[in-house]
Amino acid sequence: MTVSSHSSRKNNIVNALTFDVEDYFHVSALSSSIHPRDWGKHDQGRVVSSTLKILESCERSNSKATFFVLGWVADRYPELVKEIDAAGHEIASHGWSHQLVYNQTKHEFREETDRSKKLLEDITGKSVDGYRAASYSITPKSRWALDTLAELGFKYDSSLFPVYHDRYGMPGIPFDPYLLETDNGNILVEFPLSTYGFFGYRLPIAGGGYFRLYPYFLTQYLLGSINRAGRPFVFYLHPWEVDPDQPRVAVSGLSKFRHYNNLDKCCGRLDKLLSRFEFGSMYSVLKNLNLLVD
Repeated sequence: MTVSSHSSRKNNIVNALTFDVEDYFHVSALSSSIHPRDWGKHDQGRVVSSTLKILESCERSNSKATFFVLGWVADRYPELVKEIDAAGHEIASHGWSHQLVYNQTKHEFREETDRSKKLLEDITGKSVDGYRAASYSITPKSRWALDTLAELGFKYDSSLFPVYHDRYGMPGIPFDPYLLETDNGNILVEFPLSTYGFFGYRLPIAGGGYFRLYPYFLTQYLLGSINRAGRPFVFYLHPWEVDPDQPRVAVSGLSKFRHYNNLDKCCGRLDKLLSRFEFGSMYSVLKNLNLLVD
């Protein structure tokens, strides 16, 4: 693969910019050292300052986004949800407790997801149409969750990652947004996380830890390749990824690498990305593709 230089001018394809609003102690990579019952003992409020930093980046670049807000966060910081909404961004659901879907019962998942949706709608006074699972944990063994989402009134999902991974992945699904028929015959719009085909392998390029791991120029090139093919991509990030001063937690070497790698570079890279590509909310992108209607 040859990486060529491209103009810094934005093209006219609008991509989906998304942020999963959770704090560092919610992350699955740190769960071996931090139990949910102890979340309240950790440094509170960092998610607020980090999310405000992201809002400032969006404002500087005139970018709109979808913020998938964890119910646990919204319950404690409703004013943050209101501020995101007031800035013209879309509010969507990231569930309630950031537990992996395939480790939950169907009843637990339904109860928590319904609770989160209703809380966010009460705070904003607007319909919450989108959902993203913690750590993309709707996989072949938890595919049943898609029916629950449809039954609860969600219009779209962005939880499926068409890759092989030790914690998530739904290999074999389409790579672009599509109409998904659930096992019970319900219809959801699915916006899978963006990947790049490389010698038969799907390379994850949608953001998060991959955004911090890959050299920035490579991320820009790979995401740009989707636009050059005339298609929108989806990008995601977490507020804790622009918080390099967060407390360090004792975990395995792999988890430590996944979580802390290049945190100090992430905010600057985000600003570069926002200046390079056109972004909008996930709902607006799906509407432009005629997959959603008001």
